[in-house]
Amino acid sequence: MVGRFNVRGGTGDDDWSVWDNAANGHRGSDLSEEAAHKLAADLELQYDVYGPRSPDHVRRVDPPVPVEKAWQPAGFLDAWIFEKGTWVGRVRGPGNRVSWIPQAELRRADQF
Repeated sequence: MVGRFNVRGGTGDDDWSVWDNAANGHRGSDLSEEAAHKLAADLELQYDVYGPRSPDHVRRVDPPVPVEKAWQPAGFLDAWIFEKGTWVGRVRGPGNRVSWIPQAELRRADQF
């Protein structure tokens, strides 16, 4: 279940947290916004709704490759997860924000 981990804002700059929807609890707190988003994206690679992801359901892309979605630059693909019968790519876009995009919607970009 992509989206198991959600970033939640707090009252200050270093008051961000990561919420685990499956466990119904925090997985990180007192973080900067950037650190919270990074932690949530990394946890999505490690866990699905039932627990740790099977190693054959995660593939890292090293070095990350530029990709497009709907003929527009989407960012850099750095990992795949196998989710509900299809591969879903982790794409880091502007501001290092992560999007999860189904394989069928992605294509390799010639250049950025």
